[in-house]
Amino acid sequence: MKNVKKIAVALILFVAATGFVNAQSKVAHINVQQLLSEMPEMKAAQAELKKLQETYRADIESSMTELKNKYTQYSNEATSKSEEENQKRAVELQGFEKNIQEAEQAAVQEMQKKQQELFAPISEKAKAAIEKVAAAQGFDYVIDASPGLSLIVSKGKDLLPAVKQELGF
Repeated sequence: MKNVKKIAVALILFVAATGFVNAQSKVAHINVQQLLSEMPEMKAAQAELKKLQETYRADIESSMTELKNKYTQYSNEATSKSEEENQKRAVELQGFEKNIQEAEQAAVQEMQKKQQELFAPISEKAKAAIEKVAAAQGFDYVIDASPGLSLIVSKGKDLLPAVKQELGF
């Protein structure tokens, strides 16, 4: 009878321990910012954005130069023009300046739109690769270890090398 009790207690402890081990979730971490910055697609997208930004900047700078030249011209000719003519020129300069400000705002909006358009598929590709590697390695949770996202301890499995391999770089 004592042996049966011992076996029963041992069996219950074994089942409980097995259930506890199986109930624990596996957690890994990855620095998503680092992954994205190292992806070749991201480097190409950033180069495209930089080129677009330089184009906008050149256009705005040429408009600013034109505005300065007109302002200088109008200032030099102000004494030889009538008061009415000078007021028309001042209104013209204000309108030109307003157009430049609107162009700057439009450029910022276009840059944000283009950035979102370029980065969204790259982020989706990275996410899909992370999910694939996590599932293949049996992880239930993957925590983003990017700086500033509150990951304090990172002794678990780092998926960055495996995800980079999955993406082919």
